[in-house]
Amino acid sequence: MPGGFIGVDIFFVISGFLISTIIFQNLDKGIFSFAEFYSRRVRRIFPALILVLAVSYVFGWFALLPDEYRQLSKHIAAGAGFASNFQLWSEAGYFDNTAYLKPLLHLWSLGIEEQFYIIWPLLLWLARNRVFRLLLVIILIVTSFYLNVSQIQTDPIATFYFPQTRFWELLCGSLLAWLTLYKQGASIKIGIGGEFGALIYGKFLEYDRKVLNNILSLAGLLLLIYGFCRINKDLSFPGQWAIVPTLGAVLIIAAGPEAWLNRNALSHRLAVWFGLISFPLYLWHWPLLSFAWIIGSEFPSIAARIGAVVASVALAWLTYKHVEGPVRLDRHSGKAKTAVLMVLLGLVGYVGYATHLKDGLGFRQSAALKDIDGDIGQHEYYKYITEHYRICTPVSIADEAPRWEGFIRCIQSKTSSEVDIAIVGDSHAEHLFLGIADAVPARNVAVYVKTAPAFLWKPEFQRIFQYVIESNSIKHVILTMYWKAYLADVPEGSSLDKEISLVIDALTKAGKTIYLTDDIPAFPFTANACKRYRWFAWKNIKCEVDAKSEIQQYERYVVALTEMTQDRVDVKMLSTRGYFCDAAVCSMVKENKVLYRDYNHLNINGSFFVGRKIVEDNVGIFD
Repeated sequence: MPGGFIGVDIFFVISGFLISTIIFQNLDKGIFSFAEFYSRRVRRIFPALILVLAVSYVFGWFALLPDEYRQLSKHIAAGAGFASNFQLWSEAGYFDNTAYLKPLLHLWSLGIEEQFYIIWPLLLWLARNRVFRLLLVIILIVTSFYLNVSQIQTDPIATFYFPQTRFWELLCGSLLAWLTLYKQGASIKIGIGGEFGALIYGKFLEYDRKVLNNILSLAGLLLLIYGFCRINKDLSFPGQWAIVPTLGAVLIIAAGPEAWLNRNALSHRLAVWFGLISFPLYLWHWPLLSFAWIIGSEFPSIAARIGAVVASVALAWLTYKHVEGPVRLDRHSGKAKTAVLMVLLGLVGYVGYATHLKDGLGFRQSAALKDIDGDIGQHEYYKYITEHYRICTPVSIADEAPRWEGFIRCIQSKTSSEVDIAIVGDSHAEHLFLGIADAVPARNVAVYVKTAPAFLWKPEFQRIFQYVIESNSIKHVILTMYWKAYLADVPEGSSLDKEISLVIDALTKAGKTIYLTDDIPAFPFTANACKRYRWFAWKNIKCEVDAKSEIQQYERYVVALTEMTQDRVDVKMLSTRGYFCDAAVCSMVKENKVLYRDYNHLNINGSFFVGRKIVEDNVGIFD
């Protein structure tokens, strides 16, 4: 389902409801213990988590290439420290292509949950009584939801991953827990009699309580179905859209065990069984799907995905039966068991971090090299840039911007502040920088990058273009993006040609010569498949695709871009697709060198290849 990922939001509500109920009850009884609370969390979370992290590390030892193993090890360390959400935020977006290459991507939600439970018991303990706790919950819900809605447009990635913009979902479960426990004394007298509390607890006017519960559960179910079908990765999520799964979960829980849906469907033996194995199932499912993608070097087939799901259910049951259950339910030696689990998780995290520092232990024989040259790793690309070029961030572009508006990278080929050629766009502009700078060594080339699609309507891009317009030294501007993603991100009511025309008009009025480039082909497999034969791979990737299928995506945007150059003296079109495609196929290998570092980004050799070809095919281009 397009909105399958909203299961995380449902989970947040359930978690907030269950744990807050326990805390409220223990505080009322005067038996709440921080040591016992966190000890229970350790016994609940750590056993299965340690197992999955350790198995991922061992499997990765044999299956992953050095750059992949380096990334996995870093994510193991972050997962062991319940900081995966921060680590993933620092790397990229949740829905970018490389998300499927991160076997521990899903641990971001566990990180947020545990971050919440580090501070939540203390806040409730300080509140002391029921009324203050209710006020605390309401204030925090309003604050967190406001941050979520207000920041979703300026920095959607941070809004997705940061705890302060997600806590309101757990707190909705906490609010429901408070209302469920204290409903008998929570009626609020208003006006000329009557009880406002009756509306909350299912006794409004003449409606039967069971009827109302059925209405609540059905409404909740419909909201969830709507969310699964309507919400997708192209929407600004969480934002206001997160209300749909959150409210749906709240309504179903509030309906209680008397509602027909809850009594007959959610209490069914099969549903309860999946509930028992839900945590290890959560831990296992994504690594299996991700490893299937990595090893196959392309999107897994339906059969492979079904097999991964079946395997994750089997592993979840075995984990629950032989690891999670025995450790969690055995009450003997609780303190010692907690200490051992903490040490083991710490050890797993340390091994992951050490492996990351050792660049993924390149001595491992996880694949055989093909007879193709060229570094392909993301790590090698950025390492080369930092060693050979100057990192720059003009104050007028980034330093004055609010922290949450995102980052703008600036790289230039010379130390001089007088830039001659500016390349502007997203990461697809950045991967042209090395080649252009190398092809015109006499010029100072700079690239200004904001890693998010869309041009003028993003404030970050407005600052970039304003800086370029005001620069007297910049005479040539290359505009390029991941056009396929850009088409999906342009605001409703706008269009590709309209947005780019606004940019071109502003730049040409400032006396700049504009170069629009098309985009290099995007492939359904990773560049690693062209470089090495994997031990666990079930087929050999030829490193090429049918040109007819690729051109369909190409024609979606190239017509609009070409029209931009017509009747404009200062606007030229630079074509790069032909460097990779002929009439039959598109290939990421040229001159016996792999030119990509993933699915759609050039590596060092690729950037040099394209930059050289652009200058050779357009003599005097930057005169």
